[in-house]
Amino acid sequence: MAEPTSPALGASARYWTLASAALGLVPLLLQLPDLLAAIIGVVALATALVSRHRVLPAPLRLLLVMGMLAAIYWQMGARPGRDTGCALLAAMLALKSSELRSLRDARSLLGFALFAPFAAFLLDQGPLTMGLAVLAALTALLALQRLAHAEGQAPSPRLGGQMRSVGRLIALGLPLALAGFWLFPRLSEPLWGIPERAVGKPGLSDQMDPSQWLDLMADDSPALRVQFFGAVPAPQQRYWRGPVLTHFDGRVWERDRGRQGRPPPAVTQGGPRWDYQIDYEPTDRRQLVALDLPLQAPPGSDLDADHSLRSRSSLTALTRWRLQSAPATGYVDALSRHERQQALQLPAGFNPRTATLAHQWRAEAGNDDAAIVNRALGWIRARFAYTLDTPLPGRNGVDEFLFDQQAGYCQHFSASFVVLMRNAGIPARVVTGFAGGTRNRYGDYWVVRRMDAHAWAEVWLPGRGWVRVDPTAAVAPERIYDTLEDRLQSGGGEGTLEDRWMQLRQAGDWLRRGWNDLVLSFDASRQQQLLRPLGIDRLQPAQLILVFTLFALAALGWMAWLLARGEREHDPLLRAWHRLGRRYARLGLARDVAEPATQWADRVHQQRPDPALLSLSSRFVRARYAGADVDLTSLLRDLRRHRPSSGASP
Repeated sequence: MAEPTSPALGASARYWTLASAALGLVPLLLQLPDLLAAIIGVVALATALVSRHRVLPAPLRLLLVMGMLAAIYWQMGARPGRDTGCALLAAMLALKSSELRSLRDARSLLGFALFAPFAAFLLDQGPLTMGLAVLAALTALLALQRLAHAEGQAPSPRLGGQMRSVGRLIALGLPLALAGFWLFPRLSEPLWGIPERAVGKPGLSDQMDPSQWLDLMADDSPALRVQFFGAVPAPQQRYWRGPVLTHFDGRVWERDRGRQGRPPPAVTQGGPRWDYQIDYEPTDRRQLVALDLPLQAPPGSDLDADHSLRSRSSLTALTRWRLQSAPATGYVDALSRHERQQALQLPAGFNPRTATLAHQWRAEAGNDDAAIVNRALGWIRARFAYTLDTPLPGRNGVDEFLFDQQAGYCQHFSASFVVLMRNAGIPARVVTGFAGGTRNRYGDYWVVRRMDAHAWAEVWLPGRGWVRVDPTAAVAPERIYDTLEDRLQSGGGEGTLEDRWMQLRQAGDWLRRGWNDLVLSFDASRQQQLLRPLGIDRLQPAQLILVFTLFALAALGWMAWLLARGEREHDPLLRAWHRLGRRYARLGLARDVAEPATQWADRVHQQRPDPALLSLSSRFVRARYAGADVDLTSLLRDLRRHRPSSGASP
């Protein structure tokens, strides 16, 4: 038996289908590399235009597929990842319109398009992605309604009526969706890991390469948001400590992995203590930051021997960490022999001029390590400049920076300073992280951007231990030539266009933080404390299941009632008859559920004689069930006007 042919797709239904598919594609394209997103968007538009009148030939479609695969490989390489899979989905959706001819094709395209916004959530879970996904889903529902009317050869519905129908569908499912979000028991740890991205976001890593830091420092997006509970550290104390880099091969600084998992050394801490909460943006890495120095590792992280925090799982989504920190006033124990060797390690045959200068300073200063540190800072203050416009270093990059260029940014200053100190016999290391932060004027929190990435030095001084030294901060203000703020044209005066743009960005970030707090940070711990305002401190998993079951049953009951009511009230004649019945119910003459209309009218007539009710019930039955030719307009008018008679009830 031949399969029935699907009806052809009309122009109006085609436009609705393509518009819905395009809206589903947009949130996914926004998460892909710009050039790749532009290519996919152009191909999608061209395919829809060219295939308006006929299906594209199979060889041409195959050629387009191969071209899209080549573009994805060009932009992302051969490494599989979440973004690679999303790019493949976007490419296939862009080409799907090439075979759009029938109603069946349209439904297939809409179903396929709905995968796109959900796939975008694997890359971003912000409010913009959520809003675009909701818009795409609503448009898909409207398009499916259009397709249903086209298949039934009914006239196209009005948009207002369609919106009301979609609103009823949302009202049906929203209570159950909310019950699932707030009450369905969540696991503190996922059952499986989310694959990493093929194109990683800029972030702190276990190494510092001369070619990688400008990409990180040129990213103006937030890296973390911080809320302080109590005192706020002064600007010179807002150093967000990340990975500590000890090993140097002449070009790249790397973390000493042997210190990972070892407890941090004992320190004496004085001065202020800071209590704060960090909302850390996803990076697909494990490095965390904390103010110098964190007192302990929060749950889910580890504190290593260098007082650096590391998450036990990849930061694939927004995470929240509660921390306490205090500055160190001294280290209890001296450096061990192995630690001293690691902090003095240098590759042989590199940077001879730096070594010569350091040996000269050592000979002149004797055993005074602090004097050598201060002499280096004075040299930087007198001679060096800050700029981002620097060439890539050669084999002796430290010599080139200290004696030839004498200009660079934090990576050059910190790395060269540590090499100079080690050549002088002073244990030193590079510390990476962030510095500073901007207070959001609309919320009581601070934003640290990726462009606030910073590298500084730590030197070991007798009697004090590890001491933070920031050689970049020693540059005289008049020799700061080229900064990221200059390149981004930020920092304008009050009332300027730059200031208004900054206000708008801060308002948007405040809304984003509210979304993070309400939705993205709602984890298993917060769920268990959901009923704390009602006096229940903590819900156990079994209690959560019980509460969820009760709310889910209530939501399902709500759905069943709305569906039944919608079915009953869809017919205006039935709606008018039910309203008439409610008037008699207020007098104690309600109709039983299984009681026929005419029998109910006879029963009421016996108690309150009313021939008009008998006539209305007869006309209603003939119109509703017998299919008789009855003047519906007149019947509806009489049902709406009828009121119970004033006859006394026996």
